[in-house]
Amino acid sequence: MEPFLLLMILVATAAWWHKAQDQGRRIALLARQLGHYQIEKHMETLTQGYLRALGEADAQRREQVWALLQSTEQALDAEFSRFAADFARLDGELTRVSRLPLYLPLLTRLLPQATFDMRQALALHAAGIHRAASGAGPASYRDRAFMLSAELFLMQHSCHWFCKSKLVASARLLARHQTSYDQVLAAVSSQTQAAYLALVAR
Repeated sequence: MEPFLLLMILVATAAWWHKAQDQGRRIALLARQLGHYQIEKHMETLTQGYLRALGEADAQRREQVWALLQSTEQALDAEFSRFAADFARLDGELTRVSRLPLYLPLLTRLLPQATFDMRQALALHAAGIHRAASGAGPASYRDRAFMLSAELFLMQHSCHWFCKSKLVASARLLARHQTSYDQVLAAVSSQTQAAYLALVAR
């Protein structure tokens, strides 16, 4: 085997190993933090409830479903705020995320200026979820549900970006919700959009 080819194989193997180790640590870290909360359960309840309300032909029944979902929205809002506050206590060395679309080994350490802080991302997501869930956003149930769903989808995108990469996060968003990253970004509140772009696009 040619020495150059052997060197390339060794470099590729080392890069793959580092990627697996780093992403495994990130997934475990996020899972530990989320394990104290029922955020995913609340999100599933809301997603199913919104679909039920939108499919309800009777206006009175539709209003009843919207009203019942408000307690879940408030519970999710409160839990996510606590989760973001807990995550904010982590060491900044553990919460750096590469702004590049693809994962590159050691980039968060070698080029910190090309990263953003997941603690800040979760803080702005918490603020966006609170605005939508507390009634500070759209007045109608339907429009609030649409905006809160977008806030939650963008938050999920950030979590997948933290664990894997931006490219993987966008692919998962499209596969799971049939919605593109650009569509979600356009549907969140103007405050969330501005804060998010200032953080991840610098």
